Amino acid sequence: MAELIISPGVFQNENVPTTLEAAAAPIGAAIIGPAVKGPVGIPTQVTTYSDYLTKFGGGIVSGGIEYSYFTGISAQNYFKQGGSNLLVTRVASGSFTAATSSAIISGSSGGTGTNDVFALKTISQGQVQNTGDAISAGGALDGGTSDNLRFEISNVDSGSGIFTLLIRQGNDRTSDKNVLETWRGVSLDPKRADYISKVIGNQEFSVGLDGTDAYVSVTGEYPNKSKYVIVSAVNKPTPDYLDGAGNFKPAFTSSLPEAQSGSFSGATGDLFAAGEVKWYKDITASNIQGLKADDYTASINLLRNKDQYAFNVISVPGLVYSQNSATLNTLITNTTTRGDSILPLDLTGYGATTSTAITQANNLNSNYAAAYWPWLLVKDENTSANVWCPASTIIPSVYIFNDNASEAWFAPAGFTRGTMPNVIAPEKTLPRALRDNLYNAKVNPIATFPGTGVVVYGQKTLQSLANATDRVNVRRLLIALKQYIGAVSQNLVFEPNSLQTRNSFLSVVNPYLETVQQNQGLYAFKVVMDASNNGPDVIDRNELRGAIYLQPVKTAEFIILDFNLLPTGAEFPA
Repeated sequence: MAELIISPGVFQNENVPTTLEAAAAPIGAAIIGPAVKGPVGIPTQVTTYSDYLTKFGGGIVSGGIEYSYFTGISAQNYFKQGGSNLLVTRVASGSFTAATSSAIISGSSGGTGTNDVFALKTISQGQVQNTGDAISAGGALDGGTSDNLRFEISNVDSGSGIFTLLIRQGNDRTSDKNVLETWRGVSLDPKRADYISKVIGNQEFSVGLDGTDAYVSVTGEYPNKSKYVIVSAVNKPTPDYLDGAGNFKPAFTSSLPEAQSGSFSGATGDLFAAGEVKWYKDITASNIQGLKADDYTASINLLRNKDQYAFNVISVPGLVYSQNSATLNTLITNTTTRGDSILPLDLTGYGATTSTAITQANNLNSNYAAAYWPWLLVKDENTSANVWCPASTIIPSVYIFNDNASEAWFAPAGFTRGTMPNVIAPEKTLPRALRDNLYNAKVNPIATFPGTGVVVYGQKTLQSLANATDRVNVRRLLIALKQYIGAVSQNLVFEPNSLQTRNSFLSVVNPYLETVQQNQGLYAFKVVMDASNNGPDVIDRNELRGAIYLQPVKTAEFIILDFNLLPTGAEFPA
């Protein structure tokens, strides 16, 4: 897709000849969806499933039964299949805020405002962060859970002005502490390196809107180093606590906090504000695990910013095209505009027919999206339950396994790279005739084979025109090439438009494409960046132009074997 050239930058176009026959990147994935906890609407990087659980939580109890969001199940499978970089954007309905807590000065009977030394705020948002103030005989908080927090201050030293801050799990007890983070030797002196705000961080993030463009605004001066809290205020700073001789100033000793433990409160945002939540196969257009499609809009628009957020796959498990077409059309447009990722798409809700899936696919035409069908029965390791999920919950894990086992330009399908080990069964066991109907309609069937299990058995994009980009492996090849070559080109912006600059580009790009060719991504290629496409008129427009010609490798999707029976004594053909 051609980009409008207004401000300086790198602009990449694709030209695909329509005469090509139809044939059969390790930056990471992005998932948009609800979670038990975590910052709302702020894209957050997680690197392991344990990291996901720390930041976004696992299961949630509703009506006495524990459930998991599709977001968490998708993260489980992504990391289980070798993923190492996942961008998670939590979606919620209504207003969600963080919980706060205050440490009090020595000798104070409580946090009265004037007695507050400093205040902490949870990074996670929602009422689940409120722990309550009542403490049982065993030292447990009445509202303490594994998803919220409490804090403790110890080792207060008036001689140096430092103390230790512990962040504890909300459901621990005084006699059996579960310490999540330990911050030793922090102070209230803003001139020192151990100043509590510098050590822990005090930045808060919020999503804003400028016209239709979403952005993240930041307040606070110090980057966050804690996974759980920020320092939202220091009410009793102690500048120059120590004099030039290293002696403390008695006037500041009354500003130090006393040894204490504290809870968090004041957070707003109810996961069940809408009433009954529809889970798994029971989700509807207006109840997507307790949300509606409009709740996803801000996050979808925010992730349109490819300069800020890097990923090569984006999924929204729970949104299905037959129920949420307007929202998904926006996401397809944004994905196409970015040009550096692909969207695994769900066409129907649970229980739909093959013809319904085909009808929905016929409404779509994009090589930046690929449809997979039907729904899948998956083992949720968090709750140990078998649950029905839309295919997009699992497809990112298939892509990352493909990339780790081979390269992004290999087809994420078939018995070598398209198996789904955590899937118990598809919703429907598709015979050959139905698989043929689906594939002819640009729907990638998920099939079951004896001795092999559940397999992705197709790799078409939703593009209607028959050319190279109607296959997932070619689209992902172009994504990988554009990400690498685009990053190389970014270093040339504002450089002299000279032979040396062009040769610098060629000296990096040509060897890279040779490597791709050797790794079965290209049959052939050619890169042109010289006087032939950078004449005086181009240079005078402050442009540097390059032309990259590619012949992508096609996949063998149709294996045709002729068995010929010959009479005894006949000669075999040469």
